[in-house]
Amino acid sequence: MDIKRGQPAPVKTVIIDADHDGQRIDNFLLSHLKGVPRTHVYRLLRTGQVRVNSRRAKPGYKLKLGDSIRVPPVTSRPQQAPPAPTDKRRQLILESIIHEDERLLVLNKPAGLPVHGGSGLSTGLVNLLKVVRCDLAYIELAHRLDRHTSGCLVFAKDRAALLSLHRQFRDGLVDKRYLALVKGRWSGGSRVVDSALGNMRLESGERRVAVEEAGKASATQFIPRALYHDATLVEARPVTGRTHQIRVHAAHIDHPIAGDTKYGEREFNREMRRRGLRRLFLHAHELSLTHPAGGYPIHIQAPLPEALQKILDDHERHEAAL
Repeated sequence: MDIKRGQPAPVKTVIIDADHDGQRIDNFLLSHLKGVPRTHVYRLLRTGQVRVNSRRAKPGYKLKLGDSIRVPPVTSRPQQAPPAPTDKRRQLILESIIHEDERLLVLNKPAGLPVHGGSGLSTGLVNLLKVVRCDLAYIELAHRLDRHTSGCLVFAKDRAALLSLHRQFRDGLVDKRYLALVKGRWSGGSRVVDSALGNMRLESGERRVAVEEAGKASATQFIPRALYHDATLVEARPVTGRTHQIRVHAAHIDHPIAGDTKYGEREFNREMRRRGLRRLFLHAHELSLTHPAGGYPIHIQAPLPEALQKILDDHERHEAAL
């Protein structure tokens, strides 16, 4: 568990102030322990070396005003500036901004770009944005999207806005809508899938999410938007926010998402790849929330990427030819 580089810090006791009231303890530690790898931070929590009011705390624990946090000695790596993004990557990030005001910034996140770096992945989107928009004194992620999913991704420009957004996402006050191309011709109208979800680990060590009776309550609404002879474009509205929820629920009702190599159907993916699909067809296309400053509703739309729109156009042409 020792990290060879850098110098160990002494035990610290941190008293939580108003700026960190309501923040998850894992996110607090990740920002507090600069230069310490994410895996090490989570190991400290898992093994009980971090204490909140002299007790163990899970990574999702929400800090409260006045909490006493024991931060153990850790060895940090010397901080290095993130590599400068290429001009192409810099332009991609700037062109992905679809909304910005004094408190919020929203990206149409490109598929394949991880939100956070690490685990062999390239530099994460959060760090890239902080480099590209170095004019911003504060910019923090309000929620997450899977690496392979594109679409609306919200950032806060100050701590108060971040806390407001965290509360809205936590309490189910944000209306999120995704577009997904799924296998098969949909029958009937809107459908709610409420199968509970749990985590499992395969013999290979791979982690997956699966429908489990003893899992966490989960619900996704699917609404058909366009029918094709061998596929359906659906709008998916996650009522809860479990990992890979839309993908697992879609596969569970025999309508796996096109391009899903983890939960999808091999033959369907092969056919979609033959037609030019090179990614997961899942896109966070709409998001509605309450603005953290003015208290008014705000609605944001992220247009489909060209690659996904081309797949739909090809399906339309194929339907017309039948």
